[in-house]
Amino acid sequence: MALTQHHVIRNSRARRAQVLLQGRRSEFLLAALAGAAGVAALGALLTGSPALLSVGLAAALAVYTVAAGLAGRAFGRSYPHDRLGLCNIATIARLALATALIVPLVSGQGPGWGIFAVAVTALSLDGFDGWLARRQGLASGFGARFDMEVDSVLALVLALLAWSGGAAGWVVIVLGLPRYLFALAALALPWLRRPVPDVMSRKAVCVLQLGTLIALQAPFLPGTIGMALVVASAVALAWSFGRDVSWLWRARH
Repeated sequence: MALTQHHVIRNSRARRAQVLLQGRRSEFLLAALAGAAGVAALGALLTGSPALLSVGLAAALAVYTVAAGLAGRAFGRSYPHDRLGLCNIATIARLALATALIVPLVSGQGPGWGIFAVAVTALSLDGFDGWLARRQGLASGFGARFDMEVDSVLALVLALLAWSGGAAGWVVIVLGLPRYLFALAALALPWLRRPVPDVMSRKAVCVLQLGTLIALQAPFLPGTIGMALVVASAVALAWSFGRDVSWLWRARH
């Protein structure tokens, strides 16, 4: 009798966990679909060339779909809470803002106030989603990783916009590549895959990196100031990643 009750309780808990998982996945899917609609609407507003809108929009939605799909898969596997929360909705919104900028990139647009405003909004939400997670008690490793990956997408798109629009030379692309170069290196060097200590200076360098890339989207920024910011950000990124690699090397055994 006791054994039967044990099985009933265990099965009941399993069913409840499955229901919660399906509910969370449904919430994520709805938020992701809303984000896709936002990409389409915002991309149309940012593009001055109707002839190139369809190509740019297709590229933006393709990147958004892949990124949201990967995030949704990680969400279903490792998110520990029973609801999506406003924090993750804010990060999905940031992903939509970042990928919407692919539309003017494909259209070949230069620096402009529309791009600048979208990028500033995306960066502003970067601190807001973390605050919401702590406020709602929904902080998680998934949320931190999702936030970091959205930062990487935003940085790469902004770097390509700055280069293609003539706001800075090819060296600006370096500011959009560190996360992806690090990930490629980690494929060959497993010791690079370990988590590193959470330090404020890394976040400060990220803000400098994104702040520089956003400043380059402003039409009025003189080229000499822009290049000085690019060089300063590149040096700061090299120092930050070099410090992390050094720490990982010492901790590899």
